[in-house]
Amino acid sequence: MDDLVERVRELTVRGEPFAVATVVRAERPVSARPGMKAIVLIDGTMEGWVGGSCTHPVVVQEAQLSLRSGAPRLISLAPEGLDDRREGVIHHLMTCHSGGTLEIYIEPVLPRPQLVLIGEAPLVRTLAELGRLQGFDVWLAEAGGKGQHLEADPQLPLEQVKAEITPSTYAVVATMGTADEEALEWVVGGDAAYVALVSSRKRAEAVFAYLRSRGIPSERLQRVKVPAGLDIGAVTPEEIAISIMAEIIQVRRTHQTAPIEAPVIDEATDPVCGMTVEVASAKHTADYQGTRYYFCSAHCKVTFEREPTKYAMAKA
Repeated sequence: MDDLVERVRELTVRGEPFAVATVVRAERPVSARPGMKAIVLIDGTMEGWVGGSCTHPVVVQEAQLSLRSGAPRLISLAPEGLDDRREGVIHHLMTCHSGGTLEIYIEPVLPRPQLVLIGEAPLVRTLAELGRLQGFDVWLAEAGGKGQHLEADPQLPLEQVKAEITPSTYAVVATMGTADEEALEWVVGGDAAYVALVSSRKRAEAVFAYLRSRGIPSERLQRVKVPAGLDIGAVTPEEIAISIMAEIIQVRRTHQTAPIEAPVIDEATDPVCGMTVEVASAKHTADYQGTRYYFCSAHCKVTFEREPTKYAMAKA
């Protein structure tokens, strides 16, 4: 458990997405016990243990679905006939011959959203504090090209801040006109979920005209929010900062439909026991009438080869 906790901390610090699977209920003869945990990485790698060969592919599959949706999942593995179809529980057939029942809670752990603030306008510090209160990973970059991460406090060039921009980045340019063009050119080159420019509409038109002359596509510039923030009648820098943060929250909650693009794992169903088998790592296969079949174990493969027509027809 200590190693697993340390691994969770390491992945969180590195900003890598993963899911934690925890056994919450078990009925013999399964060997897993409540409290056992595993980590599932974005590529399907599992670290830890929540059950044997019947459980592993199901947990990996459900963990990747959880990472794609950003929502936790409660799954049940039970023998045929013992499925009680409770609301909120995703049922899977327990394919192990030994039987038993498992319930596993899968929780996605996604990188914190990133708030990139460029400039030295009075509202920037208020935005930084609001961002931290909302759980954002806050970066502050000065218009002169140096920046600091408000929590770790390294000095970073603005180019490096740009390199960190992802679909989970929310960026606000507020240089008070001293370097709007330079800063915005860096920001719109990435795939930020939200980009805002704190300026008047007239000033923004001049900035956009310059950036178009630099070859920045118009569709990129159309994504820039001007004026920044929701229209709540804000006047003071603090009020404007609140209106911008409110808009960021609105964008984040409205458009956060697929936080993580988890790779799709090619899987097949064992025609003998019904277990899900990962095609790439399958050790037991058999070809019959031009079709390749994948098996969870040598036992299932031998059983298939004794009566291939029976199991091939059942799968069809």
